[in-house]
Amino acid sequence: MFNKILIANRGEIALRVIRAAREMGVQTVAVHSTADADAMHVRMADEAICIGPPPSPLSYLSMPAIISACEITGAEAIHPGYGFLSENAQFVQIVEDHGIKFIGPSAEHIRTMGDKITAKDTMIKLGVPCVPGSDGGVPDLETALKVGETSGYPVIVKATAGGGGRGMKLARSADEMETAFRTARTEAKAAFGNDEVYIEKYLGRPRHIEVQVFGDGKGNAVHLGERDCSLQRRHQKVFEEAPGPAIDAETRARIGETCAKAVADLGYEGAGTIEFLYEDGEFFFIEMNTRLQVEHPVTEAIFGVDLVREQLRVAAGLPLSFQQGDLKVNGHAIEVRINAEKLPNFAPSPGRITQYHAPGGLGVRMDSALYDGYRIPPYYDSLIGKLIVHGRDRPEALARLHRALGELIVDGVDTTIPLFHALLDAPAVQSGDYTIHWLEGWLAENLG
Repeated sequence: MFNKILIANRGEIALRVIRAAREMGVQTVAVHSTADADAMHVRMADEAICIGPPPSPLSYLSMPAIISACEITGAEAIHPGYGFLSENAQFVQIVEDHGIKFIGPSAEHIRTMGDKITAKDTMIKLGVPCVPGSDGGVPDLETALKVGETSGYPVIVKATAGGGGRGMKLARSADEMETAFRTARTEAKAAFGNDEVYIEKYLGRPRHIEVQVFGDGKGNAVHLGERDCSLQRRHQKVFEEAPGPAIDAETRARIGETCAKAVADLGYEGAGTIEFLYEDGEFFFIEMNTRLQVEHPVTEAIFGVDLVREQLRVAAGLPLSFQQGDLKVNGHAIEVRINAEKLPNFAPSPGRITQYHAPGGLGVRMDSALYDGYRIPPYYDSLIGKLIVHGRDRPEALARLHRALGELIVDGVDTTIPLFHALLDAPAVQSGDYTIHWLEGWLAENLG
């Protein structure tokens, strides 16, 4: 096992890694910008080192600064958390070239899954079901129109290097294709420096289902069920639950085994998530995230495992501490993302926390880096906490979430807490009968 690791991240995910490492007797190094000098992850780590000014490109995205921090502190490995450099193949290659272990998959696997076309081709070869559409990048409008006709409208035009809903446009008919195609390419070029796009069949009422996988890098892999992340705003998840309310045990086992076999055949190392659109009993691959997910705690809750601990073990060359037969679903878990945002427009709301109280009790977990007097900086993502609840079944988890939200106090800034109070009263959320399009409509009716 490692003696010391560096965490190339901030906020609640940095704290999450520190806690797992401490339980394993592994020392931790926190990196921080000057804006995060008083952050909780800096206070809790065994060591801390400043890597630059507030803007991310000059600190948390600065590869030379992070490598230098490893060399100065003697850290043997880097845990990237999520976001920032967690899925940057160039960074992983540089880390490896410096004799430092990257806690995650290889640069090759990150590169393969980071390009949507290559990822889709790879998954098709591995037997994973995919959405009908173009075989690769679509070079011109003429080709786009042919793909639209073959796949059947509506279709969606997507950036190959995209994410977070950018470079993604819907064409409901051939008449709309030209505008969608050109707009998606323009957005993709501006956001990612790459204007290549591909086209997929647009599904009308799908759910967003993702399967948690874990490989040891030696041809062995398991799946840890699925999460339903269908409640989304502008393609950003706000509410996640496991197991999915629309998935039965037989379906779970079938898609889970398909995903586990795929990552085993890849020789994949570490945690990963294979994401699907699910409609009418069919799964359609959309992407693979080669890192720990924001919503990983719901999987930990229903399986009783520590995914960060497992990441450290596998990166250190140890075998998986569990096999597929050891993994049994226990109850139901839900996570809501608490953001420092002002409703109804979801505008960022940085500022000083005047009072903070985390909920507690049976089956309640709060992952947050907040504390009384902490000043949320304006430079980073507005996520300030994740409230996770676990119950014997979905109704109990919903009741526990309602109670925990009532105990949660975050004063001094605006937050999305009121959103979740309102959502829990919605019949569709209570029943679990919703799709990826439902939340946008509900927001327009209730917060518009």
